[in-house]
Amino acid sequence: MSRESIYKRYELINMPQKETSADAYWFIFKDHEMLVEANHNQVDIPFTSNLKSLGISPLRTQYLGKLEGRPCFSAEVTPGTCPPEGMIFKDLRLLYDDLEEDIYLLAGRAVQIVNWDSSHQFCGKCGSPTQTMDDQTAKICPECGFTSHTRLSPAVITAIIKDDKLLMAQHAHGPENRYGLIAGFVEAGETLEEAVKRETAEEVGLEVKNIKYFGSQPWPYPNSLMIGFTAHYASGEIKVDGNEITDAQWFSKDEIPLPPSKMSIASALIEWYKKV
Repeated sequence: MSRESIYKRYELINMPQKETSADAYWFIFKDHEMLVEANHNQVDIPFTSNLKSLGISPLRTQYLGKLEGRPCFSAEVTPGTCPPEGMIFKDLRLLYDDLEEDIYLLAGRAVQIVNWDSSHQFCGKCGSPTQTMDDQTAKICPECGFTSHTRLSPAVITAIIKDDKLLMAQHAHGPENRYGLIAGFVEAGETLEEAVKRETAEEVGLEVKNIKYFGSQPWPYPNSLMIGFTAHYASGEIKVDGNEITDAQWFSKDEIPLPPSKMSIASALIEWYKKV
């Protein structure tokens, strides 16, 4: 799977350089919404040296590194923050078609850093206030020394084929009448391939074989890494769990329901199936 990379124009640097007055790119979040400039059908992230000029008073800020040689920061604001004139707060999911792909991916990194920073203000071991480390993206407790790094929740998503048909399932908590691929989080102690087998057996009662890695994708909703696989049907009859999955069917290439957004690796997996 070929996607853009945040590292095409972005350099991860943990410690900010001293020239803090320079203009910087700002990824500013109010819950799951990001602040953007919206002018004449063009959407941009704020670029300024001083958030006060925008009337923004962040709860916390985080240095992210450099974008196109310029410093960039993430920031968290209170739920009641109003956007400056000419700007709006917009759900990050809805910004995929408005931003360049590598900028969107960097925004995904930014929101995960914001959420991690917000939830790690105190040590998870002794409860003392934490400090942000200078040389890495981590929090350290000055009392007990416990260190907390950013955490991802790996999840597998699989395109399963039987007799030239693709298995698609209706998820209980997804959009009504929308079908997608089998997916789920990796459990402690599992390999990725074992997670593919377990999720398939649990959700639709099938066994699979010929499991092959397809690609991966950061998925900041809220802090996942999606790992895509392809597989073939081995045995069993479809029997949905009735909890996460309400229906599952085999679809031919001409019967595929409304595909997911291209922002998702699921879309790339379905496109792969259509070409095999």
